[in-house]
Amino acid sequence: MMKQMRTVDDVMTHAVISVNRTAPFKDIVKTMRQWRMSALPVLTDEGQVVGVVSEADLLLKAQGGDESRAVSAGQLMTVPAVTVTRNASIAGAARLMARGHLKRLPVVDDDGRLIGLVSRGDLLKIYLRPDEDIAEELRELIMAELIPSGSATVHVQVSDGAVRLDGCIPDSMLNDVLVRVARTVPGVVDVTARLDVEVPA
Repeated sequence: MMKQMRTVDDVMTHAVISVNRTAPFKDIVKTMRQWRMSALPVLTDEGQVVGVVSEADLLLKAQGGDESRAVSAGQLMTVPAVTVTRNASIAGAARLMARGHLKRLPVVDDDGRLIGLVSRGDLLKIYLRPDEDIAEELRELIMAELIPSGSATVHVQVSDGAVRLDGCIPDSMLNDVLVRVARTVPGVVDVTARLDVEVPA
């Protein structure tokens, strides 16, 4: 069974390339080219993330002429850095990236120190989860936690991450609840429900 992926900690990259805020322009360029990175976290001596320097930051500064190349990462970087903690949900990290049009986020501990990096590709790993794993989790969640024993019959089918719920439920309001809950399960891309209401005698 594939590991359930719910938080940033489950998908992030632990080995991260970064630069100190005193790093000069040319060293930043060399580091980006060496590691094929388009942006780098900028750290204090204590390892705290204080900003991010990107190719766009470098190009903008380079337009000022040769003298402008004598600046440091601390002067070039974009602040404040948008970061995320390792316990943040995958959905929450995705929303941060979407709002900021970001390709990756530095992952920090409670003291703001860099401990990893999460990219768009990392977040998409949850959609590699096998359909049967998704279905099994949904069955347990629906029958064990949401529906009292014997009060409903719900069949779960999953194909390529798309969930279909069929069966009978005792209350029509439960239909929307089940759909909302199903959408929270990692790996689910869509949910449809065809549930008949059958009031217990």
